[in-house]
Amino acid sequence: MSGANLARWHAYMEGGSDPALLSDLLAEDAVFHSPVVHTPQKGKPIVMAYLVAASHVLGNDSFHYVRELVDGDEMMLEFVTELDGIAINGVDIIRWNDSGQITDFKVMVRPLKAINKVWEMMATQLAAAKG
Repeated sequence: MSGANLARWHAYMEGGSDPALLSDLLAEDAVFHSPVVHTPQKGKPIVMAYLVAASHVLGNDSFHYVRELVDGDEMMLEFVTELDGIAINGVDIIRWNDSGQITDFKVMVRPLKAINKVWEMMATQLAAAKG
């Protein structure tokens, strides 16, 4: 099942990050761990908001995965991208349930300059989504 889940995630990322596809991928009780927000964000609606904002911020032409580690229902996907001339290196850590839905999604980003840029752009994107 892990290979199928990985393929579904890549289809979402490569297909323009369609929110309808993302909704199908997320469990109702999904949890998101942001690199810039201290507390876990719980529940499908808030996880959707963060991941959609992240796809707008990070999902530019330079975004691509450079390494994948898969162990059963868990995977770690290392990515690189560039924002405003800042090279960003990050990791998506994803846990899936038996139904093939994401239950836990953690993003880690480096270096500090990159975190600050992601925080700035994510705050703008989330505020615009609420507006």
